[in-house]
Amino acid sequence: MKLGFFLPQMGKAAGPDALIKVAQRAENLGFSTVWTTDRLLFPVNPRSPYAGSPDGSLPDIYRIVYDPLDALAWVAAHTKTLRLGTSVLDMPFYNPLTLARRLSTIDNLSGGRLTVGLGQGWSLDEYEATNADASKRGKRANEFLETLYAIWHDDPTEYSGNYFKIAASHIAPKPVQKPHPPVLLAAFSPPAMKRIAKYADGWHPVGMPIPVIAQMWGQIKDMAKEEGRNPDDLRMIMRGNLEISDQPLGDGRFPFTGSYDQIKADIKAAEEIGTEELTFDPGFSSKGGSADGFIEAMEKLRELAG
Repeated sequence: MKLGFFLPQMGKAAGPDALIKVAQRAENLGFSTVWTTDRLLFPVNPRSPYAGSPDGSLPDIYRIVYDPLDALAWVAAHTKTLRLGTSVLDMPFYNPLTLARRLSTIDNLSGGRLTVGLGQGWSLDEYEATNADASKRGKRANEFLETLYAIWHDDPTEYSGNYFKIAASHIAPKPVQKPHPPVLLAAFSPPAMKRIAKYADGWHPVGMPIPVIAQMWGQIKDMAKEEGRNPDDLRMIMRGNLEISDQPLGDGRFPFTGSYDQIKADIKAAEEIGTEELTFDPGFSSKGGSADGFIEAMEKLRELAG
């Protein structure tokens, strides 16, 4: 199983030197991928509760957020073999044409090292700020992916749907990776799982018990088979939001939280259910306040994973 790690792209740790320091250490330690995430706003009075906190409040780390793609382009220039991933870009906030070009550019500049994680977002404030329509996000996401692939695969590109239209045009550069960079979807509802089965190269789960992830992964593979695809072609890259404690946590803990022994057991469980890559985000933990904290957590996880 490969290992990935999040970059200090958000919060007090974020900065150009920190991005390079953590990325280069990850590369030296043999990590496969470094990741960034998408957050547009830190609303003063948020209308959507944050699922990761007991009272629904946003974590302070979201007060400072470097653009996820610009951060990856910066890191690409200072690494050689490390893959570069997004976890995740929220499709409702983007236009597929402009996003396709930005992603293709990073794939070219990095020599074909990009992995694209996409999601749907959850913040009503961010939907409003980007003029996105939450009620139509499912159908729009299907067309979004179709448009993205048309741009990457076809020359000339032509697409006509309900949400996006592109007159026959030459659009370049195309991605280095063929037919396109791996596309993962963060999805949990049955319609979204079907979207993975039909359109995506894999699944990017987070925040659920590992036995639940295993059950859903089996369902996604069954759906892929129904779509006429080979389910073995799909990959699962799991995200673990890391929190290390001195003492073991009790029942009800999230995966990848607790003592080193508990986290080591979670790593083994993730591998046993067929996870291709496990990527850790220490940004919300006590290690997330500095680049050195990121590196300390990274080195310990490299040791735990063997």
